[in-house]
Amino acid sequence: MFVIIGFVTVIGCVIGGYLMAGGHLGVLWVPNEFIIILGAAIGSFLVANPKPVVMATFKSFGPLLKGSKHNKNSYLELLCMLYTVFRLAKTKGDLALESHVEKPEESPIFQKFPGFLADHHTLVFFCDYLRLLTLGTNNAHEVEAIIDAEIESHHHELSSVSSAIATVGDAMPALGIVAAVLGVIHTMGSITEPPEVLGHLIGGALVGTFFGVLCSYGFIQPISKSLEATFASDTTYMNCIKTALLAHMQGYAPQVSVEFARKILPPELTPSFTEVEEAVSNLGST
Repeated sequence: MFVIIGFVTVIGCVIGGYLMAGGHLGVLWVPNEFIIILGAAIGSFLVANPKPVVMATFKSFGPLLKGSKHNKNSYLELLCMLYTVFRLAKTKGDLALESHVEKPEESPIFQKFPGFLADHHTLVFFCDYLRLLTLGTNNAHEVEAIIDAEIESHHHELSSVSSAIATVGDAMPALGIVAAVLGVIHTMGSITEPPEVLGHLIGGALVGTFFGVLCSYGFIQPISKSLEATFASDTTYMNCIKTALLAHMQGYAPQVSVEFARKILPPELTPSFTEVEEAVSNLGST
């Protein structure tokens, strides 16, 4: 919602200010300039990035419009889920998790937390490390190193998308100049035309510079930053799971493991201790 409001504000203020100054919208409609700039931007993007990044970029428009899927309620659900899993492991042993890990979609534990269950990547991430527990892994420091490497790899994969978009944004002003220069070259071929014709041609050439700068700083760079923040929230979510899992491996009680995880969350997303305690107390037996 805020993305759409932001884009509408950019367009409204730029065009509105131009019209208030007595400008004419027809002068800004120069399709050949747009084709040069946008075509060169898309082409350079395809050349610079491997296929997985290109495909991930196209798929990122959904997260861009929706924003981060993680909020205070989703973190409260996550903490309750972690508590439920660790409580089962403490009372019946880590082997009791095996059936839940092998078929998480059919697990009565995970079915209680539909938001977490719907996040396939995070579900697999968590179950993979629970599986290590069922296999007898008990060295928290070794597991921490592996988790950090996986989270870093995941973060790099996501950040490559925002970085690729930012690179296109950086190039847009220069591509606008390219279009403007071509427009000037075309104008020089009509140097014998009357002033009103030359003025129209020069104005059309300058539209390229205007369009390149506007696209860069008004749209593409903000898109890159928005996706970067959205992807960072995914990393925070995974780090929350990591913190709780490592605390469990070190022998802490489920309540303590969950509290460790709660304390690393951003302030605006952190459920209070009382909220977590009440939510946990309302959980039924597994």
